[in-house]
Amino acid sequence: MFKRFNPRATKRVLVILGASVILVRIEHLTAPWVPFAALLAVMAIGFIILEKDEHMAHEISAKLGKIWVFAEIVLFTMVGTQVNVQVALQAGVAGAALIAGGLAARSIGTWMCLMGSDLDRGERLFVVISYIPKATVQAAIGGGALAALGAAGMDTRPGEIILAVAVLSILLTAPLGALAIAITGERTLKTAPPSFDDAREAALESKGNEE
Repeated sequence: MFKRFNPRATKRVLVILGASVILVRIEHLTAPWVPFAALLAVMAIGFIILEKDEHMAHEISAKLGKIWVFAEIVLFTMVGTQVNVQVALQAGVAGAALIAGGLAARSIGTWMCLMGSDLDRGERLFVVISYIPKATVQAAIGGGALAALGAAGMDTRPGEIILAVAVLSILLTAPLGALAIAITGERTLKTAPPSFDDAREAALESKGNEE
């Protein structure tokens, strides 16, 4: 459809966002009969576009990046307003221990997945560290339990604890993980990964050569 009508990148983004919202709605409507994961379907849209037309995919990605600048402010602000500070303080030590245990298990699993790969030890360590920061997913789904319990008329305290731990994971892992990535990246990576702008320029140049 995009190739036939050739809309501008902005209109392509609006079509994709509209299709994503419809998919999420369909997931809820068909859940009793044909359950499926709408978020995975939305991700598949990006994969298919990237495979079929890399130049178009990078254009859409750039537009979504601009939208995300505003959307992430709204997301984290809404999450922050739902946090019960007293519950967050009470779950502080236990929550931090839970987060540390989860990160340790995840790190071990990541290292095991990289065994036998072409990466050296320093590069494997960098991959493990790059999985430490948590933010967007925790902010997006951290309040899910609270909302579900409230809608069901049940005690919302367990949901408040889950949300508090989710926010705590952001506060603990995001800055520490970012710092660790910056330090280990300079020492373990042989070449710096290309920036998005460099990747986009390379894609445009490749597209021009093909034409």
